[in-house]
Amino acid sequence: MSNARKGRGAVSSVDGRYAKTRVFLDEAAAFERDQEHPDTVLRAMGAKQIISKNTSPDVPFNRSINPYQGCEHGCVYCYARPSHSYMDLSPGLDFETQIFYKPNAARLLIEEWQKPGYTVEPITLGANTDPYQPAERKTRVTRELLELFDKHQHPYSIITKGSLILRDLDILERSARNGLVSVAISVPTLSRELKRIMEPRVSAPETRLKIIRTLRDAGVPVSVLVAPVIPMINDNEIESIIAAVAENGAKSAAYVFLRLPHEVKTIFKDWLAVHFPDRAEHVMSLVRQASGGRDYDNRFGHRQRGRGAYADLLSKRFSIACRQHGLVDREYVGPLNTTRFRAPGARQLGLAF
Repeated sequence: MSNARKGRGAVSSVDGRYAKTRVFLDEAAAFERDQEHPDTVLRAMGAKQIISKNTSPDVPFNRSINPYQGCEHGCVYCYARPSHSYMDLSPGLDFETQIFYKPNAARLLIEEWQKPGYTVEPITLGANTDPYQPAERKTRVTRELLELFDKHQHPYSIITKGSLILRDLDILERSARNGLVSVAISVPTLSRELKRIMEPRVSAPETRLKIIRTLRDAGVPVSVLVAPVIPMINDNEIESIIAAVAENGAKSAAYVFLRLPHEVKTIFKDWLAVHFPDRAEHVMSLVRQASGGRDYDNRFGHRQRGRGAYADLLSKRFSIACRQHGLVDREYVGPLNTTRFRAPGARQLGLAF
C-alpha cells in the first residue's frame, strides 16, 4: 500500500536491497503505517575520507564531496536514494527523513590537501545529495568547506536546487573574481504543482530563477541542469525552461534523462501510481523505449541520455532550444583556475622592498 504524505516525495518505505530484516505487515497495520508523517532525524556521521574520485565518462568532473547522505528535499527521482541501503535503511522514506552529515568534512579536506602528492583539480559539491538541503542551516558543513576553498584558493563547483546557496554569496563572489567557482542550478519544472509532489521540500521554481539572476548579477558563472527529463511528466517543459533560465542569466544548460537504478524503480513506479495513475504505464513505456526495453540502462554513454527515437527527439529539442536562446548546450561545469591553490601550511612569499 502506498500513500502520499505532505512534504515527502516517496509514497512508500521500500526495503533496501541489503536489508537484513524484512517486515511484512497485515493490511490494517500497513494502512496505519502509511498514515504516519515521519519527522526528520539528523545524525552525525564520521567520514573516513572526504573526496570521492569519479571515473565515469558521463559526468564532467573527477572529484566530488558530499557533505550529506540522504536528502530532505525528497525528490522522488533521486538516483542517490539506493545509498541508504548500505545502512539497512529504506531508500524510500528513510532517505528523506534519516539524514546523515559529516562534521569532520573540513578537517579531512585539510588533511587531503596536506598530502605531499596532492594535485589540484576542481572539486564538485552536490554530485549525489544537495549540499544546500535544509540540514545545512544547522550543521553549516557546506559553509565550512567553502571557507576552506576560499582561504586556500582551490577551484570548486556546486550543483544545487537549494535557495540557501545565497547565504554564501560573499564567498562565491570572491571565488568568481578569480575564476575558482561555477554553479549549476537544477530546474526540472516551472510548475509549482508538479514541484510540490515531485520534489516537495525544494524552493519554488520562481525562487530558483531568482537564484540564477542573483548569481549572475554577482558575477558568478551559473548554468542550469534540467534533470531529470521524465516522459509525459515534464518533457513538455524543455523549451519553456530554457527560455526562462536564459532570460534570468544562465549561460549554459544540460539535461539528464530519468535514471532508475536499484530501488528507485519501485519508488518511482509507486509515486506514479499515486499521482499519475492515468498515464503511469505510458510513462514507463517511453522510459523503456529509451532504455533498450528495460526500466534502466546503466551503461556509460546511455544512462544520462537514453537512446532510440524518443531519446533522439529530446536531444534535438534541447539543442534547438539552447541555440535559440544563446545558451551553450550540454555544459554545466565550466573551466576553472587551478593555478592559485595555496596548500595548508605552505609559506607565503612576502614582498621585498
